[in-house]
Amino acid sequence: MTDTAVVAHDLTAVPAVWSRITDLVVDRGEGSWLITTSGERYLDYSAGIGVTSTGHAHPRVVAAIQAQAAKLLHGQQNIVFHQPGLELYDRLRHVLPGDGWGAFLSNSGAEAVEASVKLARVATGRPVILAFRYGFHGRTGQAMALTAAKDIYRGHFEPLPGSVYHTAYPYCYRSARGSHDPSACVCDWEEQLDLTFHQMVFPEHVAAIIVEPVIGEGGYIVPPPDFLPRLREITLRHGILLIADEIQTGFGRTGRMFAVEHWDVRPDIVVIAKGLASGMPLSGIIARRSLLDLFPAGSHGGTYGGNVVSCAAANATLDVIGTSGSSRTPASAESSSSPACGGSPRAIAPWVTCGAWGSCSPWSSWIPPAARHTPRTPR
Repeated sequence: MTDTAVVAHDLTAVPAVWSRITDLVVDRGEGSWLITTSGERYLDYSAGIGVTSTGHAHPRVVAAIQAQAAKLLHGQQNIVFHQPGLELYDRLRHVLPGDGWGAFLSNSGAEAVEASVKLARVATGRPVILAFRYGFHGRTGQAMALTAAKDIYRGHFEPLPGSVYHTAYPYCYRSARGSHDPSACVCDWEEQLDLTFHQMVFPEHVAAIIVEPVIGEGGYIVPPPDFLPRLREITLRHGILLIADEIQTGFGRTGRMFAVEHWDVRPDIVVIAKGLASGMPLSGIIARRSLLDLFPAGSHGGTYGGNVVSCAAANATLDVIGTSGSSRTPASAESSSSPACGGSPRAIAPWVTCGAWGSCSPWSSWIPPAARHTPRTPR
């Protein structure tokens, strides 16, 4: 897919490490659409790889960014407080069910994953992190060590940080016991986890298990219904923290604010990014405040984390999604229209769902039901 317009810049100036899906040169975005420099319009089902939670250039988000940029572009968190950040910190305390949550803000998904690992280790005094095969958690050193989606993400970069082990994920479509319905799962993930505890690491040495509630880069795999509740039981039995990597699934993408809510599972730490700020660089973790308070002052941070303009964008994004912490289902998931729901394709961000795993969700838009567990990736 190539834009036929004359381009004033040499496209080869961008290094090839950025593997490309298209050669389109985009001028602007409008809702679900991207418009190239030659005026061609494309329906953007990628949503910037799950980022543009309110669509491209939502007026409310744009207005918040413009207003904040005219006042303050950067107020470093160690030096000053700023109003958009204080508002966002307060709102993030209430986006998950229950009380007692707190947040930490950073820049990228991988950076937030690293924060979750550091917090788990300092909070438990344990060294080991368990992750799942097919999982993707980022491309920085620690995040690479946790990632097992594809060899390209980590294969050239050994040695990676240690005390990380991978165990089996319940992939019903490609199960060694034969393809089967996830509602009657016969995958041996629990037996494999128990084997990991007996062959590789003592469970009392494990600080946390990190999991994507719905596998992303590794194949867009919705787990069997008893997987996350049972995993939560196992972690509680062994005093292991549960980290939910909701970087791609968070902020309404599955019809709930966070995917774990489909299974009534309460993790100890939730990793957030992507849809949080409609495209502005912002990420973080939401964790029990009792855990966050175990981070010694100065032991974690960053120059740009919680940028004031990004925080303004995030507050506007939460306004558009329609949550103040009182509703577990984003308003956009219930009221937005899309082609599959009989409405205008421009009225909704391309992946916002019309209900839990509904006909307008990314999982059904990109993956036919009969092939929902077939590995594929939009990158």
